[in-house]
Amino acid sequence: MRVQSLTLAAAGAALLAPATLPAPAVSFAAPGSRHRITATDLLARVRDCDQVSKGRYRSDADTAATVPVCGTSRAVFWKADLDIDCDGRPTAHCNRGADPSFSAATAYQQSNGRQLNAEKLPYVVVPAPSGRWNHWASGVRGGTVAAVIYKDRVQYAVVGDTGPRDIIGEASYATAKALGVDPDPLVGGVPSGVTYIVFKDSGVDPIEDRAEAEAEGERLAEEFVEGG
Repeated sequence: MRVQSLTLAAAGAALLAPATLPAPAVSFAAPGSRHRITATDLLARVRDCDQVSKGRYRSDADTAATVPVCGTSRAVFWKADLDIDCDGRPTAHCNRGADPSFSAATAYQQSNGRQLNAEKLPYVVVPAPSGRWNHWASGVRGGTVAAVIYKDRVQYAVVGDTGPRDIIGEASYATAKALGVDPDPLVGGVPSGVTYIVFKDSGVDPIEDRAEAEAEGERLAEEFVEGG
């Protein structure tokens, strides 16, 4: 903020006045604004695991099954790696040339019937239903809202695809990029340290509405932090 210069007289008076310490800075929230939930806030709510899956998942095909799906009354969550999902509509960075395992289809589609755009839409992948865990039974389906946390970043996303029945820890190119993770489908991702929180019985319609997912994610995250 620009401050006007003191006049000479005022400056002289200021020199003669007793020295005072500057008042401490105070920040005020704008009227009607909501507290923005941080990664620390969310991680504090998922320190303990009440396991809801009947078994554990692998983070990759060649790793041991060590990852449980945990649950609260409001959400399910897991802590795993982040593999890059580029499936869906072919784009400049998500196509068969960039990703040998690319699939032109996702489990869930946009409102106009087109496949999801992994390069533009933050989405997470859940394991296909099995005896280990059926995400439908936990109130999770296409468009369900999720919070993905890596280090100090939180990215809100939707459930957009399903993966192998025994592997967990995957999200779209756009999700990784927003979290500061290398989104390259061949060499990107991170091997650990990612937390996925999926809010039960939530949803974004249309599924491709990224702005709505952000807004709804923030609201659900606040409820989750405050109410568990």
